[in-house]
Amino acid sequence: MCRQLGIEETVVPGIATAFGGGMGGTGSVCGALAGAVMAIGLRHGRRDPSERDAKAYTLTQELRRRFEAAMGHADCRDLTGMDLSTREGVKQFYASDVPRTVCMPAVGVAYKTVVELLQAP
Repeated sequence: MCRQLGIEETVVPGIATAFGGGMGGTGSVCGALAGAVMAIGLRHGRRDPSERDAKAYTLTQELRRRFEAAMGHADCRDLTGMDLSTREGVKQFYASDVPRTVCMPAVGVAYKTVVELLQAP
């Protein structure tokens, strides 16, 4: 997304590292969705704490609505049906087709949706 937005930023991949598995393997919000929210913040986030953030909130709400409509859920555990907080769950995940059949499509939906939202007037 940094490239898409024309932002030269090396810190963003590091910040997003623990999004996998729904916030560090806890099964919470899908990391692809969380990353798309970061992209909204890059474009419409506050630069000063006193600024209003209505545009970012509106876009994030629409992003989540569209993501859930396309994927059925927003949380990793619900999307994958797996508990990635355990070693056994992680082993099961990587031995399955879930990364290909669930996670990659989720990344695609999140990316496509946030690009559409950020390009809209």
